[in-house]
Amino acid sequence: MILAPALLLMAGCADGGVAANPSNATFSISPGTGAIDTNCTGCNAANAQGTSVEQFTATLSSGGAAAVAWSVFGGDANSGPGSITSAGLYTPPPYLTADRVQVGVTATLKSNTAITATAVVTVTPGFLQPLTPENAALGANGQVTITGYLAEAGGSTGIAYALSGTAAGSSGGQGSLGSTTCQRGSQAFTSCTVTYAAPASVSATGATFVVATVGTSSSTTAAEVLLNTAGVSSSPSTHQAQLSTPVPLGSSGGNNNDYDTQRNQIVDCCSGTLGSLIEDTNNHQYLLSANHVLARSDQASVGDTIIQPGLIDNNCTPNGEGPGATPVGSLTGWLALSSSATNADAAIAQVDSGAVNTAGAILELGAKQSDGSLAAAPPGISSTGGKGEAAGLALIVAKSGRTTGLTCAGISALDLDVYVDYYRDCAETKPYLTKTYTNQLAISGNEFSDAGDSGSLVVDAANAEPVGLFFAGGTDSSGVSQGVANPVSDVLSELSTQVGGGTSYTFVGAADHAVSCLNYGDNTVTAAQARTLNDTEIAHAQQALGQARMLVNPSAGILGAATGKSSDHPGEGAVILYVDENMTVNAPQTVDGVRTAVIPTNAHAVAFGSAPRTPFEAGAPALPAALLNPAVAIKQQIAQSLMKRNPAFFGVGVGQSLDNPKEAALVIYVDRKQVPAQLPSTVDGLRTRYIVMDRLHVTRSYAAPVQSKSHCMPHPAAGQPASFDHLNLITPRSLKLN
Repeated sequence: MILAPALLLMAGCADGGVAANPSNATFSISPGTGAIDTNCTGCNAANAQGTSVEQFTATLSSGGAAAVAWSVFGGDANSGPGSITSAGLYTPPPYLTADRVQVGVTATLKSNTAITATAVVTVTPGFLQPLTPENAALGANGQVTITGYLAEAGGSTGIAYALSGTAAGSSGGQGSLGSTTCQRGSQAFTSCTVTYAAPASVSATGATFVVATVGTSSSTTAAEVLLNTAGVSSSPSTHQAQLSTPVPLGSSGGNNNDYDTQRNQIVDCCSGTLGSLIEDTNNHQYLLSANHVLARSDQASVGDTIIQPGLIDNNCTPNGEGPGATPVGSLTGWLALSSSATNADAAIAQVDSGAVNTAGAILELGAKQSDGSLAAAPPGISSTGGKGEAAGLALIVAKSGRTTGLTCAGISALDLDVYVDYYRDCAETKPYLTKTYTNQLAISGNEFSDAGDSGSLVVDAANAEPVGLFFAGGTDSSGVSQGVANPVSDVLSELSTQVGGGTSYTFVGAADHAVSCLNYGDNTVTAAQARTLNDTEIAHAQQALGQARMLVNPSAGILGAATGKSSDHPGEGAVILYVDENMTVNAPQTVDGVRTAVIPTNAHAVAFGSAPRTPFEAGAPALPAALLNPAVAIKQQIAQSLMKRNPAFFGVGVGQSLDNPKEAALVIYVDRKQVPAQLPSTVDGLRTRYIVMDRLHVTRSYAAPVQSKSHCMPHPAAGQPASFDHLNLITPRSLKLN
């Protein structure tokens, strides 16, 4: 989860007027007209880089696919029309210099190049990145300034901000917004800033969203503000700034050479988090972070300079070529991703004298101060002698990272086998390898993590003892952050044998202490229950209900049955079985092939319709080892074969069923781009819980560079000098990734 801004290269020539003519006597193309954003945060039609796309198809008048060649013309005077693949997938230019442009998409019949059809796409600027910051915590009367960036240089487009009770809404929420101020210029991306003020009193801890929109575009993005009764004030902005020495950990940092070049220009750069401090038996101290943060996914050299903040927060300006970054260490070694003997993504750098807090203090890991901010504090080491502890399922953990700051969530799966993709460059144009990890920790929670948090130390929120090294993640189809961490025992052990020549490493820290947890919640169940079922799922559930009613037997503990929705597989119907909360009931996992959702309650609540609506409303018990351990044993036997048989599965672990929290479940990560038509409700006697999301990889750019090509001299955009230089576009200091 590295950050990668892009300095943009020219993409072709603008053309004159564009007219739609999507059909002829031989074939037609669809859609005939369309609208799309240059970038798209929160839209569904997006490629792996987060850029919005549009799929075009060509159909013969007699039926069937037409064999055509695709091309594009028109577009922006400076950034061009965008591009289209041979399969008809159109990608707009990465930015505009006008508020809107029209692009012609032409299909030419391969058997007769005189026969063509043309569609027209209206292109408008979308969000260049998520809002900055994308999350913050405030008490009563607190304030935070929020900035959004558009993929437009010049023009007059702006961002509209609104308060909402949901991330995609336009009303509700608490507090107030000030006036919006926009900065526009031919040499900088358009930015618009607004100040959010919390209400004078906060009666209960909960989320309010600042939602950003652009005109009538479908592109939206939101910042989540955690209003809290504890009066805690927290924002990731401190983590991204250049800090005075000795710097605390949990801050932005990375390798000074972690950038891509093109024609002697730096076109993008990467950074992550300087996570924590460890020391060897000779009391030599080292920065600990992810391999892909410090060692550039095996591409670095021993002795490379490690800087704070990372290049992403210094406009891609390396130390030695300009101000803004401080050398804090020298790369010492890393666990090679290419080696089958490694099972962690980790690297260490010996600290420069006086550059890093020698007590191992991590930003915001300490107690609340008089102004509501959280003090920096070392992790806890008194219980384990600096070796960290093993994490259990549902353990509440905290991490302090570059992008989302201090956040807390729960361990959602143990013993996770997972594939993670790596690249040689920040822009993900040069694949390196896909590594298989075993025995990893999965963490699930709203706003828990985002790109740039890689390298963060994950600690037990109750005592600040280290439990994991955060290194990969993403956002699932419910909008929930899904993170993966290496267990710290594996990290320290492998560093000892493969980097330290047998020396023992321990975490630098202090006495155990609680973390002032900032938990933004987990809307997995809420989102699943909000999904609308299709007619097929409704029919299946209704059909199974008749058989489920035959199971109702109060003396056996089954009090009633109804139709509902699965939370283990959002979008799938379920049969609800209400069971006696005072009895141990052996409820079936499925009825007539339909999942069951088991809700403990009482007969009175069932009779009067006041029973909990989901199993988690009734309370989720901790899974005893007697249930968890057999599930882990089954998972270890089948995980690899399951992932190999179905390429859509890129991770399998063991967690707690959301449909029946008294049962363990296989937690299966599914590639959202190739979800199978049928997903089994059970595997080898275990319930299955599916997490649909993009495959895990550790670099993802919102504004990938467009490859240079032969082009006409650009015509200056309205109000723009003829000497417009897109290579010198000013990029936001905190351009983030998803």
